[in-house]
Amino acid sequence: MRPPAFPNSLKLPLAVLVLLVLAALLAPWIAPHSPIEQNRALLLAPPVWVEGGSSAHWLGTDELGRDILSRLLHGARISLGIGAAAVGLALVPGVVLGLLAAFYQRWLGTVVLRLMDLLLALPGLLLAICVLAVLGPGLVNTVIAIAIGALPGMTRLTRATALAEMSKGYVMASQAAGASTVRLMFRTVLPNCTAPLTVSATLAFSGAILEAAGLGFLGLGVQAPLPEWGAMLAAARDYHERAPWTVLLPGLAILVTVLCVNLLGDGLRDWLDPKLR
Repeated sequence: MRPPAFPNSLKLPLAVLVLLVLAALLAPWIAPHSPIEQNRALLLAPPVWVEGGSSAHWLGTDELGRDILSRLLHGARISLGIGAAAVGLALVPGVVLGLLAAFYQRWLGTVVLRLMDLLLALPGLLLAICVLAVLGPGLVNTVIAIAIGALPGMTRLTRATALAEMSKGYVMASQAAGASTVRLMFRTVLPNCTAPLTVSATLAFSGAILEAAGLGFLGLGVQAPLPEWGAMLAAARDYHERAPWTVLLPGLAILVTVLCVNLLGDGLRDWLDPKLR
């Protein structure tokens, strides 16, 4: 049965996300200035709508005279890239481990679940901090740290969904017909697990963006001069009274992005699950 028409409630957050992705991809061409170029003559210049603002810097400048609009656009590339890379890095091994745990419950399933329980013993952000304390700060290490924190959820969801599908008649029929375990896992069961995995990956994407911003704010994530949104907030925290736009604008970028992703994830869950329609 085909799913119903795409709901109108998802169109606005999807449109905003599409615009954000396009802005991130086109940042080198549409950004008015270099995101790392400093202008000591224009430190903490206000946005264009504030008295003293200039159209040369629509959203003002930061504490080093760098154009905030350009840094937000280039920061979208980093923040969205971290979210997508971390979710992808957690999704692939999570699906494989979850399927293995479902099909080999007696021995491998127990080992996988205990390992996931060990990772779940620490909150995601705290686990990422521990990983970065070992690996060191940086863009690649931030992706790895966030992916490790997202791995248990992907693994357990895949296992639970696969176990539910394995008790259905079409899987038993394929097994009786002589299908191999690998074929049952990836050709029979996995395609019917895509709906919950899609919703989970969407929500994990917003969580990854928040974790990346939190790690950047703590100074453990992406390092300067790269314009990551959390690092921009950390750099501007000493100027929130004198130049509130330096804190407000990166915060709004994080808020709007995460809100739209969460709305899209909740809407996809209702749209793809026939029991919720």
